[in-house]
Amino acid sequence: MTTRRTILASGAAASLALGLSGSRAFAMPQSSGTIVPPEGKTILLSCKLGMIAKKSGDKTLTLVERLQMAKAAGFDGVDFDEAGTVTVEQAKQAVQESGVFCHNAINHAHWQDTLTNPDPAKRAKGVANIAHCIRVSHAIGGSAVLIVVGKGADGTEKECNERASAEIRKLLPLASSLGQSILFENVWNQLHYDHDKPPEQAPDRFIEFVDSFNSPWVGMYYDIGNHWKYGQPRDWLKAFGRRAVKLDVKGFSRAKNKFVDITSPDDDLPWEEVQKGLKEIGFSGWTTAEVGGGDVERLTIVRQQMQKAFGLTSS
Repeated sequence: MTTRRTILASGAAASLALGLSGSRAFAMPQSSGTIVPPEGKTILLSCKLGMIAKKSGDKTLTLVERLQMAKAAGFDGVDFDEAGTVTVEQAKQAVQESGVFCHNAINHAHWQDTLTNPDPAKRAKGVANIAHCIRVSHAIGGSAVLIVVGKGADGTEKECNERASAEIRKLLPLASSLGQSILFENVWNQLHYDHDKPPEQAPDRFIEFVDSFNSPWVGMYYDIGNHWKYGQPRDWLKAFGRRAVKLDVKGFSRAKNKFVDITSPDDDLPWEEVQKGLKEIGFSGWTTAEVGGGDVERLTIVRQQMQKAFGLTSS
């Protein structure tokens, strides 16, 4: 059945293919009210802002145009992972003008200005970066910020936990006052898992760190693909339970030890087990692609792959 979403996606893709520029390629109405995501969905699909092309031919795309491309590709929203490049007002204005809901904010400077760094000045910069993301997320209507806790190379796990915990606690008053969760992504940073050991590992150390805050404003932004290398996603989801607030989505091949397209022939991640795990914990919320992006055509493919991964009806 042809839907408005497929018409938008195919129309935008065709415009790009024809090399149209300016507003003709991204003709979508501006919003004049509160931006909201679709209602009634258990699983909401989004992509990272950083996945969306910044140029169409020789034309540099505006932030508004890039957000509209995600909508044209059929996504329910966007994870604003370029929060460090804009002011709070710029982010708010772009979302209002585009009419595209943004559910989260990220500043990738967390890899440089780590909360686990032995240098207090570096940690302070990291805290300031996250505070900015919290304000951006609140302004654009989001509900959380994703952070990387730090790097295992910064010290022992005990030292890293103590440093990061102290800095995150400084952010909790701001986060709670603006209704924003601070969510930890499980990444290959040599913290809370054994980087050089094989599967099957358990997420116990992640859970222990989350629970150490005893706060409703702290949880996990569980990246399913990142730790398929180390553990069974269904088991991890059941262990995380309510702590798994949002999900990052990418494909991974254990056989080839590399990231691959979601549900591609090389992707040996057990997506049916993921679906079972999500049902078992009653998950409802945002899932975000974190893969190679591009134009509307490429983004549409990623959205369709996500639908297949989660067993959703195509639209």
